[in-house]
Amino acid sequence: MEAPAGIPARQAPPKRRLPGSSAFGGRSEKGIAQVLVTPGQLLLLFLIGFPAGVAIYISFTNYTATTGYPWYDAYKGWIWFDNYWEALSSGGFWSSIWRTLLVSVLAVGIEFALGLILAFLFLREFRARGILMVVFLLPMMVVPAVTGFIFYMIFQTSGPLNAALTFIFDTVLGITGPIHIPWLSDPSIAIYSVIMADIWQWTPLMFLIFLSGLVALPEDQMNQARILGAGFWHQLRYLVLPMMKPIILIALIIRSIEVFKIFDSDWLLTRGGPGDATTTISVYLYRQINENYRYGYASAAAIIVLIMVSAFAIRAIRPIEAAQEETFEELIKPEDGGEELHIEDAIATEAQV
Repeated sequence: MEAPAGIPARQAPPKRRLPGSSAFGGRSEKGIAQVLVTPGQLLLLFLIGFPAGVAIYISFTNYTATTGYPWYDAYKGWIWFDNYWEALSSGGFWSSIWRTLLVSVLAVGIEFALGLILAFLFLREFRARGILMVVFLLPMMVVPAVTGFIFYMIFQTSGPLNAALTFIFDTVLGITGPIHIPWLSDPSIAIYSVIMADIWQWTPLMFLIFLSGLVALPEDQMNQARILGAGFWHQLRYLVLPMMKPIILIALIIRSIEVFKIFDSDWLLTRGGPGDATTTISVYLYRQINENYRYGYASAAAIIVLIMVSAFAIRAIRPIEAAQEETFEELIKPEDGGEELHIEDAIATEAQV
């Protein structure tokens, strides 16, 4: 339609251009962004890819600290998959995996239960809540090596823990005599000392994650459940846990992977002993490198562990992805049986609600 006489025709607004875009040869915003982030991507790729490539390369050789040639000449001792077969058939390797799984299951399970209980206790306001929360979060801020040293002193035969048990048995139960439990020197209980140290330090992380999830729960549904007469356990089973499922899964995955790498407190408490009683996979690999100097074998064993942990992580995050897909499908699903909404319409509809 032509504009009336005397009124200039409306012109289309000029296209936006970034200031100084001519310096990039007239590239688009996407192209400029790619140019800016490429150096960081290359640096990250180098920091991750180079050590991984060296480890894979060394794992196919019998390279050690006594071979007499540098690591880049390790091909002189090329043995293909012998290190991998040795690790997979080694009783020490699988025993360390089993101990690590034991530590992970017990530590993460107890941390989950204690963290959830503490989150419910701190959900409501009460006097000195802020001070107590700071106290409960302090262990998480301690360096793991310091945690190992602290519990090394606590678990001494004549240390504070046995002294406290002696006092309790004497005053409460009437059982006299000193308690001398060898927490770190008895192979049957040393592993539980490592687990207790991990629980003390990382329960606050679970507590913080779960408290954040509980605070974010929708109040309307919780109030409706209370009005309808639902008790605490019904709310927990049918409302709280289902809505917090993604948060719980993320917390469990993060802690399971972290506990699987446990080293600092384990090494400082028992150095993997007595014997091999507390030799987790990290301690096992450390011994192979720093005591046996078997770099090729240790690299192969580490790559096997990496594959196992990666497979677990991929399998574990599938429920989270499924929950996200269900939420997205509910967002774009039409309520009246009509056509599905486009993503822009769905976002606009959600914003209006």
